[in-house]
Amino acid sequence: MNRSLRVLGGALALSGGLWLTGCATAPETGRHQLILLSPQEEVALGLSEFQKLKKELPLSTNTAARALVERVGRRIAKVAPLANAQWEFVLFESKEANAFCLPGGKVGVYTGILPITRNEAGLATVIGHEVAHAVARHGAERISYALLLQTGGQFVNAYLGGDDPKTRAAVATAYGIGTQLAVSLPHSRTQESEADYIGLLYMARAGYDPREAIKFWERFAAYNRKAGGGGLWFLRTHPLDSKRIAELKALLPRAEQEYRAALSRGSPPR
Repeated sequence: MNRSLRVLGGALALSGGLWLTGCATAPETGRHQLILLSPQEEVALGLSEFQKLKKELPLSTNTAARALVERVGRRIAKVAPLANAQWEFVLFESKEANAFCLPGGKVGVYTGILPITRNEAGLATVIGHEVAHAVARHGAERISYALLLQTGGQFVNAYLGGDDPKTRAAVATAYGIGTQLAVSLPHSRTQESEADYIGLLYMARAGYDPREAIKFWERFAAYNRKAGGGGLWFLRTHPLDSKRIAELKALLPRAEQEYRAALSRGSPPR
């Protein structure tokens, strides 16, 4: 088993080398990121996948709701510094209370979340969060981590060829579970918290009251409780609702400064 541990150490060393070659910095937070894709590759991927989704998922026929999503999205995008962005805000017909963002500025909102957003500022909370994912290049970061973990897994398999099959299976399983719990899931939660923070600033800079973000997430937490959402915290890709709300409350003073500055520039309040 000592040899197996050395193999895992080699995989981690290889991962460290890739980290050094792809280091980037997230906006607003200054967090160090691993991004191995170029912005051009990222935009191309986002455009391609979004075109597929628009063919596979039904588009909402609610003209007023579609116009609202487009209006709020464009307003948020004006304060979001994403070079070469191809912003697109689409409302999909679905009972799911969710939204998503693909690299390059492709944002999808499901109609199922509109009863929870309730108003324009609530929708700005959701879209601001998704736009923040795009600006922080979270999609490219996730792809880069997937490539990194895949490389580590291949390294493990290549160097365990002579080990006992049970040992090999145990180490391979440990590698998979270890990377999921130690890297993938915490990394996803970090991105979600970061998007909450950046999105809060964006909605405030666009002239939306950031206090409405707290109200939205409280409504969303109530929806989650009613829907039976939850699970063990260390197996969740998103922060716990209570933790998310507490963090946003702590960030309100800065966001309110941004909001007041936006109002002084003439941004209409919401």
